[in-house]
Amino acid sequence: MIKTVIFDLDDTLYDEVDFCRSGFRAVAEFISRAPNLAANHSTDVIFATLWEQFQNGERKRTFNASLEALGIAFEADTIDHLLKVYREHRPDILLPAESKGILDLLTPDYSLGLLTDGYMPTQRLKVESLGIGGYFKHIMYTEELGRKAWKPSQKGFKHLLKALEVKSQECVYVADNAEKDFLAPNVLGMETIQLIRPNRLHTAAPAHRQAEPGQLIASITQLPAALNHIRRT
Repeated sequence: MIKTVIFDLDDTLYDEVDFCRSGFRAVAEFISRAPNLAANHSTDVIFATLWEQFQNGERKRTFNASLEALGIAFEADTIDHLLKVYREHRPDILLPAESKGILDLLTPDYSLGLLTDGYMPTQRLKVESLGIGGYFKHIMYTEELGRKAWKPSQKGFKHLLKALEVKSQECVYVADNAEKDFLAPNVLGMETIQLIRPNRLHTAAPAHRQAEPGQLIASITQLPAALNHIRRT
């Protein structure tokens, strides 16, 4: 019997692109004020350039490409500092009403957990800004166990199962990224559900059958029906 629902965070409980937008705004404000970058552009212009580069697919070189496009000279360590600003800013993100509704609905019947990859303190700041910490019996930030514990590693899941005091067969993992999210919970014997949000950032297919989710849903509001389906099977 399913006792516990474990959620991923980014692109599962909210749209990760909202965090990206918030981070680029923080970086744009920093660049516009940084005298060593000699930026002769407004915050809005810098933000628009960052956003354009991001939307054009410059996901790993967004800052480099944007500074080049703006004609701003920079040193090698400048990018590292901009990454720090991006990761450590307090994000302007909100929990969607439908996500809050589902968390409220599930809380009386299930214990809830959260397992999320990502740099610290970024992930903690997201949880604080979304105001969701109180919903979860335990939150597993895999970064606390080291980068090797990021998905598809089983390490974070095993730690979370121990903290929640449940067996893997009593859990469902709900996440978005079929490329990495479902391999470990599948191997451990959890039920898995992929939530395909319209604005999701990661769209790659599973690498092989063992990484495929057990069910697909197009909205978090469909989660109760998906859980009922598991109960019936």
